[in-house]
Amino acid sequence: MSTSPLEPQQQGGATSTGRRVAAFFDLDKTIIATSSTAVFSPSFLAGGLITRGDVLRSAYAHFLYMAGSADADQTERMRQHLSDLATGWDVARVKQIVAETVHEHVDPYVYAEAVELITEHHEAGHDVVVVSASGTELVEPIAAMLGADHVVATRMAVADGRFTGEIDFYAYGENKATAIRDLARKRGYDLDRCYAYSDSVTDAPMLAAVGHGHAVNPDRALRRMAAENGWEMLTFTRPVALRPRVRPVPVLAAVGLLGAVGLTWWWRRRQGRDLA
Repeated sequence: MSTSPLEPQQQGGATSTGRRVAAFFDLDKTIIATSSTAVFSPSFLAGGLITRGDVLRSAYAHFLYMAGSADADQTERMRQHLSDLATGWDVARVKQIVAETVHEHVDPYVYAEAVELITEHHEAGHDVVVVSASGTELVEPIAAMLGADHVVATRMAVADGRFTGEIDFYAYGENKATAIRDLARKRGYDLDRCYAYSDSVTDAPMLAAVGHGHAVNPDRALRRMAAENGWEMLTFTRPVALRPRVRPVPVLAAVGLLGAVGLTWWWRRRQGRDLA
């Protein structure tokens, strides 16, 4: 990036009070150019965790998410759909699939600008924290790949090694802000000197919780709020692989085709209802 959003006086990691500085990054559409949940669909399909029907339903949800047209009710329905979908999954199996495929699926979507910014924060002595509404089992391997220091993510309830479908903690909206305040108390962060980055207005509480909020490729509502609050706006445009792709997975093309067919079917069905 040509201009760093970091304050020059913050080089060194600690503030004048001796408290530390952290940078809190949203994941989806901030660090990576897609949904962290959706990218693992090919491997979950190949591993027998989901069906092609699940892929079709998830493709529509992903379409709304990427288009930025999902309102609060639709977002809640998506959350419930994913919770229901994961009910009964073997947690160890999920972790194994994610660990084996994280580079393959996530690498191509990581924004180069985000990687550069994470590096700048680390060089300044700041902790980097990934804060995501996706599940811990997905977010932790991605965060480790990026070199992040800590993770705040959604925690699903587990019984006998399987997801129950209940959610212990949903890292969304105000919950994100609450979680980073808790982490700040534990780690000794000075939130007035900390940074936060997100693309979505749903993360406004997190951006407002720190002294340096940043809107990354912001949606319309966040763009307006950023202007009102004086939050810097950043544009990330360069997804780049952190390492070369291992090998192409044929099922990925199949999932893409299923998604396209599903969206076409949904659109035609909707058009038919509108004309009726």
